[in-house]
Amino acid sequence: MKPLDPRRAAVDLVTRVEDTRAFLEPLLAAFLERAPAARDEDRGLLTELAYGTLRLRNRLDWILDRFLRGNAATLDPGLRNILRVALYQLFCMDRVPSYAAVNEAVKLAKRRYPGRDALVNGLLRNALRQSAELSFPDRENDPVEFAVRYHSHPRWLVKQWIDEYGPVETLELCEANNRTPPFTLRVNRLKITVEEAIRSLSNEGFGAAAGRWSPDGVILERRGVSPRKLSLLEEGYLQVQDEASQIVSFLAAPRPGERVLDLCSGVGIKATHLAALMENRGTIVAVDRNKRKLESGRVRARIMGATIIEHRLADAVELPGSGFSGSFDRVLLDAPCSGLGTVRRKPEIRWFTGEGDIEEAAVLQGRLLRAGADCLKTGGVLIYATCAMSRRENEDVVRTFLDEHPFFELRRPGPPVHDVMIDDEGFFRTSPHRHETDGFFGAVLAKREPGPAAG
Repeated sequence: MKPLDPRRAAVDLVTRVEDTRAFLEPLLAAFLERAPAARDEDRGLLTELAYGTLRLRNRLDWILDRFLRGNAATLDPGLRNILRVALYQLFCMDRVPSYAAVNEAVKLAKRRYPGRDALVNGLLRNALRQSAELSFPDRENDPVEFAVRYHSHPRWLVKQWIDEYGPVETLELCEANNRTPPFTLRVNRLKITVEEAIRSLSNEGFGAAAGRWSPDGVILERRGVSPRKLSLLEEGYLQVQDEASQIVSFLAAPRPGERVLDLCSGVGIKATHLAALMENRGTIVAVDRNKRKLESGRVRARIMGATIIEHRLADAVELPGSGFSGSFDRVLLDAPCSGLGTVRRKPEIRWFTGEGDIEEAAVLQGRLLRAGADCLKTGGVLIYATCAMSRRENEDVVRTFLDEHPFFELRRPGPPVHDVMIDDEGFFRTSPHRHETDGFFGAVLAKREPGPAAG
């Protein structure tokens, strides 16, 4: 078996992500699965090169355009990614010798693009010689262009965030999106406590600490072996999940014995958390229209011992009138969304998403929210949540819903949700630059007796 060549593999993975609009994480995991004998340092270098090149694509292209005679967009995608991966090593990493980055890029270009290796060699060496002369748009005078080029975010998204958050906070957010996130886990209360998990992780070669925000969170401090191969994960004691995502289940605050609807359950990560919070007593109906995801949810529930989950294949917007009307104590709508609160974990999503996607998502979110309301008992609670960071997908959707449903009211989340995660209006809100979590939004909507809005 050939040894792992991390630079070549990074080029291949980044190119495949761009060609197929696939997410890097499963592609990388599958690739490393096929290279069990690869050294840890090579695995680590591949991971950083692939993620780093996708995160900082605009910054790398800015440098590339300074030294390329012609338009970088006209280059063959594979050749362009050879240059991007090399530039990432030269300008964004400290531990890779410059000669190694240049020589390996030239060798790869010579093998795949005969005759273009001279271009690669000349461009990279010119970039090294003139690195002190490189400059980016001015941060203070042109924050939009600085965020687009240096922090590597789409222009439409930067403009939207500046409109909603202001330039200072937007730059902080964009910078945080390019940091490597922690490897975050949630304990399965049905099997293990946080303290027991930390001790067990230590025995498997990991340092770990309790999460900062979630009572069920665990943060890995050091990786000894591939975290995805932890026995505690494979046996259902732990679940990979960001702390902000974990808090969504605490917004729902389900009680043992209740009847709960997980309206867009997906692969069932939150459904299993709800089951644990309910001490495996009551009923959770997990609905999704994707058969493959629903089957993954069944497998996950079985491994985690969550026996109260019933899985139903259905389109959530068609549930009203299906016998579910007014039958649930709590409804969790973790709504399909742009996902732009997860950019630091899924750097490619910024390149896959357009402004029109947000408008389309908001329409669907409104329909789903109305469907969830129909399924809720009077006195029950409806949770609306997204991993988005746009007003149109979040508070605008909720305000429109409240205008149309005067017998619902916004309720401020209680403990264990921290006050710093609740804004002045009572919405749950997290962000990478403020909380070192993914960007999540949540609203707790309580259903009163139908009638005039409270004065």
